[in-house]
Amino acid sequence: MDIVHSLHAALGGPEPLWLALTSLGRDEVFIVVLALYSWLVNPAGMRRLGVAFGLSYLLNSLLKYGLNLSRPFALDPAVASPAAQATGGGPGFPSGHAQLSATLWLGMAAQLGRRWFWWVAGVLVLLISLSRIVLGVHYPLDVLGGLLLGGLFAWVAVSGRFPWNWWVPVLLLVVAAALPASVPREYSVGLGLTAGFWLLRPTFQAPRSWPARIGVAVVGLVLVFAVYFGLSALLPHAIRDLGGVRAVRYFLLVLMAGEVVPRVLRFWMQPDAVPVVSRA
Repeated sequence: MDIVHSLHAALGGPEPLWLALTSLGRDEVFIVVLALYSWLVNPAGMRRLGVAFGLSYLLNSLLKYGLNLSRPFALDPAVASPAAQATGGGPGFPSGHAQLSATLWLGMAAQLGRRWFWWVAGVLVLLISLSRIVLGVHYPLDVLGGLLLGGLFAWVAVSGRFPWNWWVPVLLLVVAAALPASVPREYSVGLGLTAGFWLLRPTFQAPRSWPARIGVAVVGLVLVFAVYFGLSALLPHAIRDLGGVRAVRYFLLVLMAGEVVPRVLRFWMQPDAVPVVSRA
């Protein structure tokens, strides 16, 4: 707790800055980054990075609720403002912001292998992770554990082998549907994401011209978030909170990004002759 107080006092400057940095670890930001990276930069790495991210999300949830370790503000509410506490749902270890940011950004850096991107990814992950301690919502050990696990799954995004089997995503969705209502929502989210990315067979190339890239980014994100927010708005609260329904929502979100958008925008995203999954 002493180091949390020390960092909070030394770096706690303008809290809006740290809140902005920590917001880069939100689900919505991950969705945008994953989609744009897959459409515009590296379609060939989409499935492997997505499966690694989904598995990282799932393991983070299992460890959080399995260990059930408290956050700093549970012992000393004064260490974190109400706005900061609102960013820290669930138990503390390991930090989801640190783990998932490391999985995503370091996974992209490992796939691309460009030195400048390693620097960008490293700085972003460091700032997001540091914000969790400065805001008083995580202990340093929470963040360190998240970074180590995130680094592991970043390696999985490059070296993992995920054979294409239709029954794997079906099994994951069945497991999500069988979860009792008392189980935290993160379990079904992780299962839905993993199922969706496992099923993908992307067969498109990234657009080359800037007008095409901008068009794909704008129209693609509109379609993706139409699914993300539309399903939530259309379904009654009692139904959308069921584990199986939530998992299907994220499953469809991934399929929209990886399968539907490239087909709808095929005049910008040329089809690849060989399914990317066969080269993974």
